[in-house]
Amino acid sequence: MQQRTRPRPINPWLYLGIPLAVAVGLVLMELTSVDMDVANLFFDPAAGQFIGRHSYLLETIMHDRVKQVVILIGLLSLGTYALSFFWQKLFGWRRELGCLVLALGLSTAFVTPLKKVTQVQCPWSLTQFGGKETYSELLQPRPATDKPGLCWPGGHAATGFCLFGLFFMLRDRKPKLARVAFVVALVAGSGLALGRMMQGAHFLSHNVWTAVFCWLIGLGSYYFVLYRKGLAEAPAGEQRAA
Repeated sequence: MQQRTRPRPINPWLYLGIPLAVAVGLVLMELTSVDMDVANLFFDPAAGQFIGRHSYLLETIMHDRVKQVVILIGLLSLGTYALSFFWQKLFGWRRELGCLVLALGLSTAFVTPLKKVTQVQCPWSLTQFGGKETYSELLQPRPATDKPGLCWPGGHAATGFCLFGLFFMLRDRKPKLARVAFVVALVAGSGLALGRMMQGAHFLSHNVWTAVFCWLIGLGSYYFVLYRKGLAEAPAGEQRAA
C-alpha cells in the first residue's frame, strides 16, 4: 500500500480569503450596472436576440457534449472509488477518490435547489432583451410572474468549475498535476460560462458566484476528508507545523 502523504499547510488568506472577498465584491456589484453592461455586449438589437442564442457550437458542443463528458468523469470517479475497496493498488488513494466524488457531487447538486429558491430570471427572458420578464437584483423581491426564473447560480458553469475537486484530490500527492487541474477547471468553467453568457442564459455575476461556490465546496470536501484526517495521523510536530 502506498504510504500516506501528510497534508500541506493551507493558507486561509489564499484559499478562503480570496473567494470570500470575491463574494463581497459580487454583492457590491449589485449596486452597479456591470451585469447589464456585459450582457449588452452579446446582444444584437437588430436581430433582437443574443449572438449565440442558436449557435450549434455553444448549444450542442459546449453545452450538451461537454456536460456529458463531465458526467462521464463523475461516473468514472465514483466507479474508481468503489473499486478502491477491492483493488489493492487503489487502497492508498481511497480517501482522495472519496474527496473527489464528494466535491463533484456537491458542486453539481447545489445548483438546482438554489435556482428554485432564488427564482432569478435569465437575461433572455427580460424585457431589455426582447423577453417579457422584469429584471430584479439578486437581493431584491421577485416581481410577480407566471414563469419564475431558474438562472442563479449558473448551472452550466458548474460543469467546469466542479473540476476544482481534481485540484484538491491531487493537492498533497501530486502538487504539479494539481496546479494543472486547477487551470483546467478555471479555463473550463470560464469558457462554459462565457458561452452561456453569449447565449443570454446568464449574467456575469451568476457564473462568478458558481465559481466561488464550487471552490468552497472543493475546499470543504478536502478539509474534512483529507486535511483534518491527515493531521490526525501526523506526528505531533507535523501537526503544529500545519
